[in-house]
Amino acid sequence: MAREHAVEYADLLLTDSPKLRQRPEPEVWSPLEYACHMRDVLLAQRERVLAARRATTPEAIPMGRDERVEHDGYAEQRPSDVGRQLRDAALLFANVLERLDAADWERTLLFPFPERQERTLRWLAVHTLHELRHHLLDMHRQLDTSPV
Repeated sequence: MAREHAVEYADLLLTDSPKLRQRPEPEVWSPLEYACHMRDVLLAQRERVLAARRATTPEAIPMGRDERVEHDGYAEQRPSDVGRQLRDAALLFANVLERLDAADWERTLLFPFPERQERTLRWLAVHTLHELRHHLLDMHRQLDTSPV
């Protein structure tokens, strides 16, 4: 599922719409910024899954989602690069999930969002897919396209 969503993100990033880099409101990310965020979420979640397989209930360090927008220059990145990176991040994330056995899905980590709480890898996977879909819909709304 992550792979399919990543392909849809990448397709949206190939649009020549001027809205791709525009924020509809100062506090609302642009479609490009949402795509960068999801690329980074997939990479962070992959590392969290791997950490939970190495250690008993590791603590997931907050990824600094708001700070990354500026620190990594989300708005200035090339959309085609972000699309490629997002597809690769989805492949990497899906690969670690596919390698989990029944017991691994129940392994836990301390997750910082929305409040610090022990979560299973099953929850982490579902939460990540929810975020992928949610922000994909945000992008469709801002670009005035209908989701597939």
